[in-house]
Amino acid sequence: MRINIIKVSSLLITVVIVTVMTGLHYLKQQAEKPLTLNEPILLTINKGQFSNSILKQLRQKSLVNDTLGLKVMLKVMPELAKVKAGTYELQPGMNGIDVFQLIASGKEKQFALTLVEGLRWQDWKQQIIHHPYIRVGEDFNDNIKAFTQDIEGQSLEGWLMPDTYHFVAGTNAFTIVKWAYNEMRKELDVQWQNRYQNLPYASPYEALIMASIIEKETAKAQERSRIAGVFVNRLRLNMRLQTDPTVIYGIKDFDGDIRRKDLRQATPYNTYVIKGLTPTPIAMPSKLALHAALNPLATDELYFVSKGDGSHHFSQTLQEHNQAVRQYQLKR
Repeated sequence: MRINIIKVSSLLITVVIVTVMTGLHYLKQQAEKPLTLNEPILLTINKGQFSNSILKQLRQKSLVNDTLGLKVMLKVMPELAKVKAGTYELQPGMNGIDVFQLIASGKEKQFALTLVEGLRWQDWKQQIIHHPYIRVGEDFNDNIKAFTQDIEGQSLEGWLMPDTYHFVAGTNAFTIVKWAYNEMRKELDVQWQNRYQNLPYASPYEALIMASIIEKETAKAQERSRIAGVFVNRLRLNMRLQTDPTVIYGIKDFDGDIRRKDLRQATPYNTYVIKGLTPTPIAMPSKLALHAALNPLATDELYFVSKGDGSHHFSQTLQEHNQAVRQYQLKR
């Protein structure tokens, strides 16, 4: 009789074990079912949110049909329940376990913001503050104002490095500005140390101003150092730079046309009127423009004129320059 009881008990235990194992296997299969997802989507986990709330999110977004399997797996694998706040990118082919592994890892989605050379601070500011995943604090403008009081020119113009910046959702806008400033500061310091000697710049900031003018003058990379050479020659001879982009910068609400009266208008940025450099940069210069400003091509050229195709004709004498103006400008 006792032997029978033992046999029955063993059989029941076996049945229970098999049933439990079968149930766990089934629930694991449920948890490993691919999400109902055809393209990447973003999932934001808020601070203080727990796994049950995340399961509800997945259900509400129709990414999973049944959360029971995932609930059990979160008990079996408690490390998956240690979720971290942030915005994560879910990819097609992922399953529920993959989702929790991603959230537990803290590997948030990296967003990108490309700040292009040649644009002004006001253009960059609009890009930054209107990015949907950048947080703009109420103190943003106050922080910018305080920050610029301590830098040369007391303006961010020219001081931010053109580049693609990567960040997670919720990154503060002022943080990105400081990243770009620090990158430009480092690059300017390095290039200033490696510059040609005897350049007509009183400080690295003047080189930054020159780089911004070069950036606006040409879209041809191979012309930058040559244009720098022309401007450096003119500075050495105390000639006015006479460059249109500086005039444009000094015109409020520029409509796209430079008129004769604009060239005669006395503004701090009109290099047809003032001698020397403008008081601040007129755009954000690239590394290549900065290199050109600090490593100008040695020539005797004093003039250049646009040929209408993005390139320029360079001249040593006023007579040659006037002839080039008639050829490339007055015939249009």
